[in-house]
Amino acid sequence: MNRQDVIPSLVLSGYALGRIAAQDAGNDAPAAQWRVLNLLEQTGRKRVGELASAARTTQPGMTRLIGHLERDGLVRRSPLPEDSRAIAVDITDAGTAALAAWRSEFRDTLAPRFADVDDDDWSILTRAAEILAAHTTNDSTGAPR
Repeated sequence: MNRQDVIPSLVLSGYALGRIAAQDAGNDAPAAQWRVLNLLEQTGRKRVGELASAARTTQPGMTRLIGHLERDGLVRRSPLPEDSRAIAVDITDAGTAALAAWRSEFRDTLAPRFADVDDDDWSILTRAAEILAAHTTNDSTGAPR
């Protein structure tokens, strides 16, 4: 594989793994739900507009998603002290628990697909995961580096 093709291949493989895990686990929650909960867990409280931008969706679409997540007790909305007109969203303890359960479910669902991976390849995958994490960690504004 050419060097220029590696990153797109990793991204597409990641999407495929997520799709496969959701289908195999019978998890019908929208992928956007998990992305938003993960972002909130990683970066903390965000305005709806910031979440929409980070998720590459519209603000009305994000507002609807946040409404569903709030009804399920996974997030809470609260006014920002510095701007009483602005609303911020934060993950709840239930949201953190749901996210942890989702990660476990996906890990356990995908594990059989990787049962034949030897120790050398696990080391390579582990290093690749570390590199990807280092290059996708959000800065203090929530924008990807």
